[in-house]
Amino acid sequence: MSPNLRIAYRFLTAKKRAMLMSLSCIVLGVGLFIVTQATTSGFEKFFIRTILGTNGAVRIEDKMQDTMRSMEVGGYGSGFEIKQSEGYKYIEGIEEPKLVIDALKQFPNVMAVSEVVYGSVVIKSSFKNESVKVYGVNIEDHMRVSELGNQIVRGDLSTFSSTPSGALLGMEMSRRMQLDVGDSFILEASGEQRRYRVSAIYETGVSDIDKVRLYLNMGEARSLLKKTTGASFLQVNLIDKDRAQEDAYRMSEVTQHSAKAWQDREKSWLQAFAALGLSSAITVSVFTLIAGLAMFNTLAMMVMEKTKEIAILRSMGYTREDITQIFLWQAVIVLFIGSALGMLFGATVTYIVDNIPLTITGIFKTETFVVSWNIWHYAAATSTAVVMVMLASLVPARRAARLEPGDVIRGTAQ
Repeated sequence: MSPNLRIAYRFLTAKKRAMLMSLSCIVLGVGLFIVTQATTSGFEKFFIRTILGTNGAVRIEDKMQDTMRSMEVGGYGSGFEIKQSEGYKYIEGIEEPKLVIDALKQFPNVMAVSEVVYGSVVIKSSFKNESVKVYGVNIEDHMRVSELGNQIVRGDLSTFSSTPSGALLGMEMSRRMQLDVGDSFILEASGEQRRYRVSAIYETGVSDIDKVRLYLNMGEARSLLKKTTGASFLQVNLIDKDRAQEDAYRMSEVTQHSAKAWQDREKSWLQAFAALGLSSAITVSVFTLIAGLAMFNTLAMMVMEKTKEIAILRSMGYTREDITQIFLWQAVIVLFIGSALGMLFGATVTYIVDNIPLTITGIFKTETFVVSWNIWHYAAATSTAVVMVMLASLVPARRAARLEPGDVIRGTAQ
């Protein structure tokens, strides 16, 4: 142990109560920072998994067509025109889905593509009638771009794929219509009514999906909706989901169809999660700020009380840098112990929170708190504590270094 560190430890133990206050605030600040970030990012990542498992990473929709206008040059009747682009006109749907799918599969980041046909219909049961949206899919393809297979809560997909008149209903829709697996119901579209049977019931936890989305086999959906060709949209699954925006832009350029990444589709929710994470981090950082102020006050008082000791050290040959190091070492010791205990406290509380029952449905479905175990939460919490405490400790440390032995002896030290 270096002499400076040994002296710092001696000074530190002389102010046990004050240092314990700073230590406890650092522990609380670091620990609660970790817990709040773990829960916020945990729910955000769970929301992202739910959205990716339901609506895919990228959605290819309407065809884009350049719109041009002509401007005559040289006066009326000159016969010379300049065409100017005014943007894009969107044509609903995808006319040649097979060609677009072949083009999409050339992208190295594309894992799978599913063709979807959808339209609005009326569902009728013995209980009530409601307007819903029918999604026609090839179930094998759609399972590769979604988590539909893992979202089935009753029934099974094999029955759906082998039964032309089978249907998949959302949990909330089945409750509202009082339908269960094996029950029959009627779909009405364009004045035509057809009877179907519930093959399975799925639950995504997203209320807007579970209460209005009904899956049919592709052939049956085309027949019911009178859409014998084309597709309403293509759902794309990617290997690296974080590259969705970059890939969507390139897909739009290549296919000349609108391509929307999941980050753009769910921009408002992602911004809300980011704002929540920032606000919680600022709130719990108050504990670290208090720790910094406590450290400042403690070291400032110590400088006033230890002027004679400082004068003796200077007379013995200790430089100003040595005195500064002695006082900063005290902050470092408290920071090291506080950060270590704070990370242990944060990990323990995060583990406890992870096992607390909590039923949530609406934007996703979970039965417990969702946490994210991320090393960067610990790094950010520790960095925040280091910056606040060290900045607060720097002022009294520099003040101690400016003390001169002669001023202390004469009683004129400031």
